[in-house]
Amino acid sequence: MRQGFSGRVAIAGVGMTPLTRRSGRTELDLAVAAARAALEDAALDGGVDAVLSYHLNDSAPVTHVARELGITPLGWHNEIHGGGTQCASILGDAAMLIDAGVARSVLVYRALNGRSGVRMNTASLRLGTGEDFTLPYGMAGPVHAFAHVAQRYLYDRGLDEDALADVVIASRRNAAANPRALRRDPLDRAGYTAAPMVASPLRRADCCQETDGACALVLTSASRAPHAPRVHAVVRGGGPGASDPAGAPDLTRLFSAYVAGPLYDAAGMTPADVDVALLYDAYSFLVPCQESDFGLAGVPVNPHGGLLSEGYVHGLNNVAEAVRQLRGDGVNQVAGAEVALVTGFGGSYGSAAILVSGTARRTGS
Repeated sequence: MRQGFSGRVAIAGVGMTPLTRRSGRTELDLAVAAARAALEDAALDGGVDAVLSYHLNDSAPVTHVARELGITPLGWHNEIHGGGTQCASILGDAAMLIDAGVARSVLVYRALNGRSGVRMNTASLRLGTGEDFTLPYGMAGPVHAFAHVAQRYLYDRGLDEDALADVVIASRRNAAANPRALRRDPLDRAGYTAAPMVASPLRRADCCQETDGACALVLTSASRAPHAPRVHAVVRGGGPGASDPAGAPDLTRLFSAYVAGPLYDAAGMTPADVDVALLYDAYSFLVPCQESDFGLAGVPVNPHGGLLSEGYVHGLNNVAEAVRQLRGDGVNQVAGAEVALVTGFGGSYGSAAILVSGTARRTGS
């Protein structure tokens, strides 16, 4: 995959619906509302001519969204089967269309009724060729598989539940200032310990929320949106890890261990360049894993509360917050933020992208 894009592609607009536990709206209605907000935010002459989305058979088709928005003629359009793995890599798909001259502007969206409709915690998780050795023992869904990984991660590193509690407490503290967040109530260590266990060592508080809502982005060439945050590098990757526990040589070697080096190389950056990180936090233990792999010691993480506290739009809401941080209107705004790291996760497979402020000097883009 071509990397870098040399600052030629920008995220010109972001839009979201309110995040709820029962929207009372169809996925199509949610998608169109978020898309219209993103288009209004972008304020581009000529609108968009390509539409991309990712889903797990739980969303609105791109052709239906395009029709409702009046996008005619509709050019390139695609629906990618996938969840959290796609929230960063879909930026690369959109950027390639623009970089190759196939599209001038691309609408990207994710819409779902993840609480009142199809719920991820009831969806079976295909765990690879060794399912005969996992399904009979209760590993029937995402939380069971990743609890297994989290337990090993803590054991290998000599950690206990305090390491997870720190992540969740910080997430709630950040979300307190976020009017979009579903979980804004403060949480202390006693409150964390009192949360019911779902699959050891993961308590309910360690698991991201099931959420109704939609998020959308508008990407275009940097020349059309010179001050918008730019997609500087995107890497997809992964290896044999948590998504195939029956055959993994190391359960705790997640996607971030594979993509961190190629990502920094593609961007011509190091961890020291990152000002803010929007990490895919479907489960609390994923945060310290990624912080270590990406070398993010001391970097602000998920200042809006992340998927644990803001809500779960399969990670695209984290990308939207990265854009806000680089524009200077984020939640708990990180002063002087010019470079943001965003990640997407789905077992050992995932993606990551580096976004750079349109006014940043350090990259020369």
